[in-house]
Amino acid sequence: MSALLGQALPLYIVLTSLAAAVLIFALGERRQRLRTIVNLAAALLKLGLIAVLLDAIRAGESFVWRLPLLPGLDLVLHADPLTLLFSTLSAVLWLLTTVYAIGYLERSPHRARFFGFFSLCVASTMGVAAAGNLFTFFVFYELLTLATWPLVAHRGTPGSLAGARSYLRYTLFGSALFLAGLVWLHVLAGPQDFIARGLLGDVLDGQAGAQRAVFVLLVAGLGVKAALVPLHGWLPNAMVAPAPVSALLHAVAVVKAGAFGIVRVVYDVYGPERVQALGMDQPLAIVAGITIVYGSLLALRQEDLKRRLAYSTVSQVSYIVLGTAIAGPLASVGGMVHLVHQGLMKITLFFCAGNYSEALGVKTVRQLDGIGRRMPWTSAAFTIGALGMIGLPPLAGFVSKWYLGVGAAAVGHYWVIGVLVASTLLNAAYFLPLLRRIWFGTPPAQWPDEQPMSRQVRLSLAVPPLLTALFALLAGLLAGFDLSPLGWVQFIVREHYG
Repeated sequence: MSALLGQALPLYIVLTSLAAAVLIFALGERRQRLRTIVNLAAALLKLGLIAVLLDAIRAGESFVWRLPLLPGLDLVLHADPLTLLFSTLSAVLWLLTTVYAIGYLERSPHRARFFGFFSLCVASTMGVAAAGNLFTFFVFYELLTLATWPLVAHRGTPGSLAGARSYLRYTLFGSALFLAGLVWLHVLAGPQDFIARGLLGDVLDGQAGAQRAVFVLLVAGLGVKAALVPLHGWLPNAMVAPAPVSALLHAVAVVKAGAFGIVRVVYDVYGPERVQALGMDQPLAIVAGITIVYGSLLALRQEDLKRRLAYSTVSQVSYIVLGTAIAGPLASVGGMVHLVHQGLMKITLFFCAGNYSEALGVKTVRQLDGIGRRMPWTSAAFTIGALGMIGLPPLAGFVSKWYLGVGAAAVGHYWVIGVLVASTLLNAAYFLPLLRRIWFGTPPAQWPDEQPMSRQVRLSLAVPPLLTALFALLAGLLAGFDLSPLGWVQFIVREHYG
């Protein structure tokens, strides 16, 4: 099958969603049933293609598609195990988000516009995952910004437009930094594809100052989307978007694209050894550690539920950056696997927050009192996601924190354990009161805005968070299996970065 599809299989995975976007825009607003079929068919086809690719990569096959644009400047899509980690997460969660969004936007206007840009986001994210060099990464990274902006502004309210403008200002500033670093690196090293353990060691000797400056530009540009402090301000402001968009931003697309890009820069552009030789590992780890604690402190102060979850993302995504900066084998495993684990847990929480808002008008922490009795299944999923974020075994979050802590100790970074302990205590401080209110609070005589929902809509909103919560539980319980997220990340680190 993989031989039949050929070297362009990564391209086909990107084009699946791109073609769906074109069809959805062409169908218009009224053809709702056909639009739903196109959405689900494209998501299922993408999953099938990724399954083929996964099997082929495990068998040792390689896939590289190249389109020369200018002399020395190629658009390159490839598939390596790290590509599969990000693209599999994205494809699975996008299918569930599509189902959720169909139910969530059942009675909303401008659905064709929403799902058209939604599919463009999928295509852009897949391009980010499959990019074979920094130029290709930058192209899809910018397409992701442009495709996501209309989703943040979707409701068209003053708050939505203000949040979208904030998002655009931050991300375009980050893009300018990244482009400056990309051009400077091209001048220093010429065109280079991603190479495991880095490409600069073979082409650059000396020019340490220039290499450090380029590294700072690249990481700062990526750090905007990854919400590293002090570049995080756009993320809470973007929470005015509909719940499916919030889930998209936090679990699958934007913040993950930034974190994934930092992984690529450290491992496949510079290489961990060169990053350490340049003395850039410790500053990056310190920025990540500050972001972890600071994001948690800000989350503790938020009364609005989605903003509390947003600041939690600021904290949690930096676990990925922290593991990447430490770069020991075990810490690398902890950071990379959190790319998947955080996605599963955070999308669960945002799905549940959307359910609370859609069904009962509940949007603040105080309004959660007794909601577990009114919406037990959604609240059970929220509980699993929250406990996973705290790091309670055997949930997925515990696995990530364990490998980060043990990995940090193994390379002598004992201060990281203090950051993890502080973060865990703060996670408990802002999640456990929510769970107490949900299950033990006294429900109000009347909810803020209770809406009657049909059985079909209720199922489309209830099933996705239950599935993602189950995945977060299984990712912890079955962590010892080769095809678990942990098993796949261990394969990546052992075979390609070990």
